[in-house]
Amino acid sequence: MHPIATFNAVFTTPFGKVGLRTEANAICEIVYLPNTVQEVSPNNALARQAVRQIERYLKQPSATFDLPLATVGSVFQRRVWQAISEIAPGTVQTYGQLARLIGSAPRAVGQACGSNYFPLVIPCHRVVGANGIGGFAHHAGDGYFRTVKRWLLAHEGVNYNSDSVSSIFKNK
Repeated sequence: MHPIATFNAVFTTPFGKVGLRTEANAICEIVYLPNTVQEVSPNNALARQAVRQIERYLKQPSATFDLPLATVGSVFQRRVWQAISEIAPGTVQTYGQLARLIGSAPRAVGQACGSNYFPLVIPCHRVVGANGIGGFAHHAGDGYFRTVKRWLLAHEGVNYNSDSVSSIFKNK
């Protein structure tokens, strides 16, 4: 976890805290943090804009983001993140479906999802496993990160009550 001093904002959400870092004129990182982390008021215009857009999404799951994102990650990761960005709110794709779409393997897609620097803006929570919800942010077991993923899916209206993929796709 990154030291709190490196964040340009830390704010409360229904599932925990979100921290974000900016550099120059771009968002460099968005991180899920536990509730125990102290809030940090946005300290620049871009941080304030990002907090406003994330809060808008938390009120209205169909809200879109228009934030300048730093160019980070490998070419492959950016290709996966672009494909994830095209998944509409309230829908999901499996790692396998996304892999077929971009001509890759499900495990590689899962690794790229877990390495996403911009969760919420690049909605990796919309990518699930073939036999369950899948991991989240490189965390496979139940716990805080899976709770965040479940919350985000429910917020977007995905009918998800268990780790059964049939329940995830029931509405689709």
